[in-house]
Amino acid sequence: MFTLGCARNEVDSEELAGRLTGSGWELSEADNAEVIVVNTCGFVEQAKKDSVDTLLAAADTGAKVVAVGCMAERYGKELAESMPEASAVLGFDEYPELAARLDEVVHGKQVESHVPVDRRTLLPISPVQRRDTDLAVPGHGWGPRVMRTRLDDSPVAALKIASGCDRRCTFCAIPSFRGAFVSRMPEEILAEAAWLAENGARELFLVSENSTSYGKDFGRGMDHLEKLLARLAAVDGIKRVRVSYLQPAETRPGLVTTIATTPGVADYFDLSFQHGSGKVLRRMRRFGDCDSFLGLTEQIRALAPNAGIRTNVIVGFPGETEEDLQELERFLIGARMDAVGVFGYSDEEGTEAAGFDDKHDEDTVTERVARISALVEQLTMERAEDRVGDEVIVMVEQADDEVIGRAAHQAPEVDGECVIEDGDGLAVGDFVRCRVQSAEGVDLIVRALEVVT
Repeated sequence: MFTLGCARNEVDSEELAGRLTGSGWELSEADNAEVIVVNTCGFVEQAKKDSVDTLLAAADTGAKVVAVGCMAERYGKELAESMPEASAVLGFDEYPELAARLDEVVHGKQVESHVPVDRRTLLPISPVQRRDTDLAVPGHGWGPRVMRTRLDDSPVAALKIASGCDRRCTFCAIPSFRGAFVSRMPEEILAEAAWLAENGARELFLVSENSTSYGKDFGRGMDHLEKLLARLAAVDGIKRVRVSYLQPAETRPGLVTTIATTPGVADYFDLSFQHGSGKVLRRMRRFGDCDSFLGLTEQIRALAPNAGIRTNVIVGFPGETEEDLQELERFLIGARMDAVGVFGYSDEEGTEAAGFDDKHDEDTVTERVARISALVEQLTMERAEDRVGDEVIVMVEQADDEVIGRAAHQAPEVDGECVIEDGDGLAVGDFVRCRVQSAEGVDLIVRALEVVT
């Protein structure tokens, strides 16, 4: 099984692996596989290209190839027709019966290709009415046993708390193929967290398309995520819980307090600001502006001065002016975040922004990306240097030639890492109190003081 894209896809792959192994299939190296399942990504053009390249490489092994995931869900039959190398292109609704579909592929039977629909239309408009549907939602409803097989032995594991999104951002096509927002029930999440702890996880990385909406479809209260975080932090064997993808406009003061002060919850804020100009944000169908966003970062640091804050921004959005770009720069300088992903705008088919008529040419977008990226590199380097002399708790993820891990302000893969000096005797999964000695870009060089667990 090959997985492309985000941590949500990684969870889906482990669900599929669990379903398949539970039905008699065995995981194999690609060289010996009868079937290679490619969990594709369909978010942006480069991700689509990577998915196609992986499908072609899989076909070169001589195995049967089955495409699943976001690109397969989004394009379905169109992808199948353009890629005869794939024996089947299956959508999310086939996940519960994937073992049967692979049996058909192996025996040379024709498997009908997925026909895409806008998955937002498959659930009721009212969030509270969505609890009664039986729509297949990847990563949901695993019971009575956890239908998941871990595909690595990392001490960090992604855990899906919700799927889909009810927002209508003009640049984003994800809701059309991931569907409307649906939360998983707390008991289900907690049971899976306990299972993950039993299977080697020490840090849980909570994922969804919009974590701040968690529980809005339960029909009671607004503090469901706060309560869930506290319960997850108390799961036996779990040392740290990290939540991803918070919407700034939905980030309530109570949620900020919970993340910043609850023992066992990383004081880490993954906030999708996307821009600093209120005018650009309104064109994106988002809320906020430079001053309100700076107010949120100040609120976070009043409770946890060393909290990690990261975001992504889009530059070169249609209609973005020099004044808008300067407002974005003002926000970035004021916010002093630990990590910022900078993306140049490009049309995404099926989105409202693709029809806007005041777009910038490619050279302008490229120039603006370079300008903001240079500023971000300087700011994040300075932020890392500010941590020199601080103590951090690092979870060890590699303990061979070098001992490497991550502190609370560093999420997996995207936010830098800690290189531990004097790390002899440390093991993967250890939590170690360290002192920051120096910074190299966003990475920290730290000295081990003591193992805390």
